[in-house]
Amino acid sequence: MSVFEVRQGTSPVILGMPHTGTDVPDDIWRRLNDNGRRLADTDWHIHDLYDGLLEDGTVVRATFHRYVIDANRDPAGTSLYPGQNTTGLVPRTDFDGEPIWNGGAEPGAEDIAERLAVFHGPYHAALRAEVERIKALHGIAILYDCHSIRSHIPFLFEGKLPDFNIGTDGGATCAGEIERAVVEIVAGAEGFSGILNGRFKGGWTTRHYGRPQTGVHAIQMELAQSTHLSVEEPPFSCDERKAERLRPHLKHILTRLERIAHDFKK
Repeated sequence: MSVFEVRQGTSPVILGMPHTGTDVPDDIWRRLNDNGRRLADTDWHIHDLYDGLLEDGTVVRATFHRYVIDANRDPAGTSLYPGQNTTGLVPRTDFDGEPIWNGGAEPGAEDIAERLAVFHGPYHAALRAEVERIKALHGIAILYDCHSIRSHIPFLFEGKLPDFNIGTDGGATCAGEIERAVVEIVAGAEGFSGILNGRFKGGWTTRHYGRPQTGVHAIQMELAQSTHLSVEEPPFSCDERKAERLRPHLKHILTRLERIAHDFKK
């Protein structure tokens, strides 16, 4: 079983997808409780939502589920949001704070070390290789990290999440032109709401790779799942009418980022 998929392109924009995978090895599956086996915290349908939106764009996608190990968390285990509710490198609970493992089957230090080596490390080696390849082609690379999450999760945030949640770690992970362009497009997306560096400021991927001074820029887009799911609970089906209303705005974002990257080269 491959733990990641790579589709290589020549665009300066790379799409990262660390949370769309649903593969769980049998030995780990047996340790999950019934709640964990729902795999509720998947970024449902994101790889399909973005498919074909950017001509010749590179995609790096993890195929394993985040309950195996979270590819968007610091391998050292450092919290993304100190003092706030969140999930860790190998989650013990779901986004509602409910246990996902059978009693006594929670992953320990040896499990985490093995999963870092087998899943987390290879995914990021592949992503890093694509960032380096694209930067060598263009002198610049823009990593756009694709995510989604339920719009109501009281354990993580109050109220309803905006539709578009842009994360740049307070502007540290990309050039101002990139941040401003995405904010402008989101603000002009009729019928949708958005926020910059709100509850989600960019995960470990965005913060780790985003080094604008070196020519590598990163930005995270966390979509509320109400923008494209029929209902935000099992079976988490995609609503094609919602998706077709959303996709033009996502395409606008990606093509604008591509133009900005080409302008940087001039």
